Amino acid sequence: MALRDVKPTRMELIELKKRIKLSEKGHKLLKMKRDGLIIEFFELLDEAKKIQKEMASAHARAERAIAVASAVEGTIAVRSAALSLQRQARIGLETKNIMGVVVPKIEATDVTTRLSERGYGVLGTSARIDQAVEAYEKLVMTVVRAAEVETALKKLLEEIEKTKRRVNALEFKVIPELKETRNFIAFRLEEMERENIFRLKKIKAKGEAAAAEAAQELAAAA
Repeated sequence: MALRDVKPTRMELIELKKRIKLSEKGHKLLKMKRDGLIIEFFELLDEAKKIQKEMASAHARAERAIAVASAVEGTIAVRSAALSLQRQARIGLETKNIMGVVVPKIEATDVTTRLSERGYGVLGTSARIDQAVEAYEKLVMTVVRAAEVETALKKLLEEIEKTKRRVNALEFKVIPELKETRNFIAFRLEEMERENIFRLKKIKAKGEAAAAEAAQELAAAA
């Protein structure tokens, strides 16, 4: 706000004080929101790190299981078992709210299957293929969890950055400018009050001088 464009009136001063009070309240609430979001972010970050480790372990186990199954049953048998699966995993997407931030909630269904639902002949395969299937099912579930947490982290980080910008704008620009304008108006009003008092005193002095002069003229005439 340019000071030269400000009208130094008492009404403007009252409005500015209201705006300052409202801005300071908003600043306090935004800081609380920012701090809360940061706490949620670091809690999710810890969870994401754990899931990343789980995913790395699950991937290693799945790779070992498929390598063993291929060695025991042969690559063709493993591929045949994979192609015979009757059901495909389905992903459902919902949302949840974390301190006003909408983040995805991913639900995976039909990932884990019973032995009878896998489609390949139980008698024609060994337990190695079953172990490989179970290992990859666990890997898929871990990947789904990782996707949910990492997407939530991204959303929270974006909201934290946006809230930080708003906090900084209020703290370093909006509130200081409002206070500067308030002080300017208060100073101008005080200055105008002093000028009015000085003018009134001057008028009074002139009036008294004129009255005294008139009284002297009357006395001289008498």
